[in-house]
Amino acid sequence: MDREQHEQFTRLLIQHEPELMRCILIAVPNRSDARDILQECSVSLWNKFGNFDLERAFVPWALGFARIEIRRFLRKSAHRNQLTERAAELLLEDHKMATPELDHRKNHLQDCIDLLSQRQKEMVDGYYRMEYSVSDLSQRSSQTVDAIYKSLQRIRRSLHDCVESRIRGAEG
Repeated sequence: MDREQHEQFTRLLIQHEPELMRCILIAVPNRSDARDILQECSVSLWNKFGNFDLERAFVPWALGFARIEIRRFLRKSAHRNQLTERAAELLLEDHKMATPELDHRKNHLQDCIDLLSQRQKEMVDGYYRMEYSVSDLSQRSSQTVDAIYKSLQRIRRSLHDCVESRIRGAEG
C-alpha cells in the first residue's frame, strides 16, 4: 500500500471509528471486548484496503468486517454469558435498517448543538466526546456537581426538543 492509500485509510478509519464502535457495542456491550473487536476489525480492514473501491461508502464495507469479527468473538466466547450469534446478527440488521433515520437525526442534532451557547457546547463536548466525569466538569467550570447535572439535563431536554421540532418540520 502506498503512502496516499495509507493516509486515506487512516482518515477513513479515524473518521468512522465511533460509528463502528457503536455498531459493535450493539452486539457486544462490554467496552473492553468491543475495543478488541474493533482492533481486529481494523487490522482486517488494513489488510484488505487495497481492494476497497473509493467510490463506495466506507462504513457499510467496514461493517461487513465488523460483523465477521463479532461472529468470531462470539464463537470464541460462547462459554461466556454473551448474545448468541443469531441474536447479534438480528440486532445489527435492525441497526442497519434504522441507519437512514439515525443519519437525519444526527444532522438535526448537529444543527441544534450549533445553536447552544459556547459554555453549553463545551459542557456537551466535555461530557460526551471527551468523557469527562461530572466531577471533572465541576472542577473545570467552578460549578457544583448538582449544577452540572442540572445543566446537562436542561441541555439534553433542549436538544431533544430541538431535534423533534426539526423532524416534525421536515415531515410537514
